[in-house]
Amino acid sequence: MGEDFHIITKEPRWYALHTKSHFEQKVFEGLRGKAFEAFYPRMQVMSRRKDRRKKILVPMLPGYVFVRTSMEPEQYHRIIRTVGVVKMINFKGEPVPADEEEISSLMILDGTDRTVQNRSYVKKGDRVMIMEGPLKGLIGFYMRHKGKSDRVVVTVDLLKRSLEVEIDDWALEKLT
Repeated sequence: MGEDFHIITKEPRWYALHTKSHFEQKVFEGLRGKAFEAFYPRMQVMSRRKDRRKKILVPMLPGYVFVRTSMEPEQYHRIIRTVGVVKMINFKGEPVPADEEEISSLMILDGTDRTVQNRSYVKKGDRVMIMEGPLKGLIGFYMRHKGKSDRVVVTVDLLKRSLEVEIDDWALEKLT
């Protein structure tokens, strides 16, 4: 790679890693094996097998795994050399940390089947936090689709990706 970074932060931050196709689990395990804190957000879906239906966990953001590091050069090189890692997400050659609030919302969504419950009134586009149920603490934008259930959109700005979370009966608090 030959890339050397001059970013040395004392405080560990979350960074996004782009992985080879279908290598998210291998990268996650490889990072954990190197004693890094890693995060691989997944969600429950019904399998599409013809013979039986069951809930399985699939990547929420295919092709991405997050790692928490203080970004010392030695750490960066150990991370980037993990089997399945293509690159660390960067801007103009410098690794860019993910927004902590966005990572927290992904952690809340991790492993869920994306259903919760409704009580407060908000309008489309309002920035909201879910206050009750399994997605408590999740922050996103409220969306309403005609003829469909209500949704909260969680954005990962660093990856230019959004996730729509279907919500039924929930308690939201509008954020200012």
